Amino acid sequence: MAEPLAAARWLPRLLALVGGVALSFAFAPFGQWWLALVAPALLMVLWGRSPGPREAAWLGFCFGLGLYAAGTWWLYISIRLIVGAPIVVAVGVIAALVLFMAGYQALLGYVVRRWLGPDSLPGRLLWVPAAWVLIEWWRGWFLTGFPWLSLGYSQTDTWLAGLAPVGGVPLITLALLIGAGALLSLWQERGAARAAALVALVLPWTVGLMLRGVEWTEPAGPARSVALVQGAIKQDLKWAESNRQNILDTYAQLHRDALGADLIVWPESALPDYANYFSDYIGAVWSAARSRDSDVLIGVMRLEPREGPAEPDAYNSLLALGDSEPVFYDKRQLVPFSEFVPVPAFVRRRLRLMNLPYADFKRGTRRQQPFELAGLRLAASICYEDGYPALLRRETLAAHAMVTVTNDAWFGRSPARYQHLQIGRMRALESRRYLLRAANDGVSAVIAPDGRIVAQAAEFSPVVLRGQFTPRQGATPYLATGNLPMLGLALALLVVPLGRALRFRSRGTMDVRVRP
Repeated sequence: MAEPLAAARWLPRLLALVGGVALSFAFAPFGQWWLALVAPALLMVLWGRSPGPREAAWLGFCFGLGLYAAGTWWLYISIRLIVGAPIVVAVGVIAALVLFMAGYQALLGYVVRRWLGPDSLPGRLLWVPAAWVLIEWWRGWFLTGFPWLSLGYSQTDTWLAGLAPVGGVPLITLALLIGAGALLSLWQERGAARAAALVALVLPWTVGLMLRGVEWTEPAGPARSVALVQGAIKQDLKWAESNRQNILDTYAQLHRDALGADLIVWPESALPDYANYFSDYIGAVWSAARSRDSDVLIGVMRLEPREGPAEPDAYNSLLALGDSEPVFYDKRQLVPFSEFVPVPAFVRRRLRLMNLPYADFKRGTRRQQPFELAGLRLAASICYEDGYPALLRRETLAAHAMVTVTNDAWFGRSPARYQHLQIGRMRALESRRYLLRAANDGVSAVIAPDGRIVAQAAEFSPVVLRGQFTPRQGATPYLATGNLPMLGLALALLVVPLGRALRFRSRGTMDVRVRP
């Protein structure tokens, strides 16, 4: 008897795990977008058939375990192969992240089975999708957040991308989950319920298709030329003293090739040390650019002195060289355990003994003005900051285009760089502005307001990618309002089940009070 019971428990968990792994293939570079419908539908089936909230939590956990293990394994490349951490540390850090992320799905599973009726029509079409959107939003900011693999990112090349300017990733996620519930209902329901499910499945895609042709913003001047500089410096050689001059020479030559473009963009932390040590080199770059009427953005690390004997603050920055004085943008959303280490002092001493990073970059101020270069206003982001649309929204609204610099060489030839590129494409879709993306070894690209890649550099090669972009102005609904309308909608959809839960709890409390 025990064996059938064990099989009945572990088979659904195994299916949930497989469903999570399958969902990772909905994202770039695989592009199997339809899995973003099928995998959540599978999980809803399993939740509906689970014996209780505890088992539903396990199913959600297994689903999240599969998704994040399959979707973020590339962290091993940076932690183990590039940083050189012991294998135990590398596996431990990745396991901790995956388990923590899977915990969100476990929480969702418990809530869904306990209060949201995943085996009912309104549960599948309204309540479960709304709860999923809220959990996904929470995951994107709590404890600095990790918005990677949010469901809506998988749809940059489908009709649902037309919803991005209206409600961003949360609206696309909601549409996908309503579709997943509708697929399940078409299979299980009859009559009017099946008709309602069909409408719920088709309507978001139809609206998305209709909205794809809406421009939302308008041109704000003539087209400008851009040159994206890609140095293709291997990450394991980037900080080697013996390779320093080669890096400087490589970028100097690429810069000469890029001269004449209205805007020249170098990638994240292009120089092989703090910019403070390269004032003459930067001055020469600036002078050459001004002689050809080019403005320059350079990804640098820099030191800012502090009063007294204290060590200077370190920043991961973008340096703007135009007509006026040099201006810095300082990265605001730092990467845990890479750009800052949220651990006590004694742990930092241990990291030093293990030759691991232990010093922190300082976080840039929350609000920073767009750069004024090439006669335009440019909203800047560094590395995975472009995964935080709420962080970028105000600056993007005031800008004519966006610029992202990054160094995805940390993750080798893994899917990470393509997942990151897909995130950038979604930012262009949401804002209906061009995004100019300069990466150390790829993927450097010019992304159009409709999310299309209109120019892309060959990866892993030193190259200058030239392209054209048109400045745009105006506010899409999402850029004007951010996530608040979608969060409000998700909460409104949950009013009925939450009200039922509160009334049930109230009755239970009253029953306890009158019981002798």
